[in-house]
Amino acid sequence: MLDEQRKKKLFDGVRHIPIVETLGFKLLEIDDGYCKAVVPHNRKYDGIFKSFHGGLLMTVADSLACFAIMTLTGVEEPLTTTDMNIRFLAPCRTDVTAAARVIKLGRTLCPVAVDLYDAEGVQVAVAQVTYIRLNATPSDAAPVPEPR
Repeated sequence: MLDEQRKKKLFDGVRHIPIVETLGFKLLEIDDGYCKAVVPHNRKYDGIFKSFHGGLLMTVADSLACFAIMTLTGVEEPLTTTDMNIRFLAPCRTDVTAAARVIKLGRTLCPVAVDLYDAEGVQVAVAQVTYIRLNATPSDAAPVPEPR
C-alpha cells in the first residue's frame, strides 16, 4: 500500500504539470500501480460533434498511465510513452473519469490499462499505454547511422 508521504509527493508533483493545470485534472485515488482522476468537460475543447475531443481523451489516458507507474517508481524516475492505443466506445459529453492500472512494471517497459467513463458511468473508451523507463535504457548504445 502506498504510504502517505509517497502519496503527497505524487500529488504535489503531478499538480504542477502544465497539462494537468490546463485540463483541470483532479486526482481522486492513488495506490500502488493505480491512479484515478476526473477531468472536467470544457466545451472549448470539444471535437466536431460537441463531445470531449478524442485526442484529449487520449491525453487523459496517457497522463493517468504515467501517474499510475509513478506510484511504483517514484516521481523522480524519467519515463516516456512508447506507444498507445485507444478504442472509443461512446461519445463523452460530460466530465470524464479515468482509472489506470499498471499491467506490469517491467525493467524497461511498463504497459498500463486505462478505462474512461462519463459522469453517468458509461464507458466511453478503453486504452492501453506503454511507457519506457529511461534509466533502464543503455546510455552507451551505438548511435543509429544516418539513412543514405
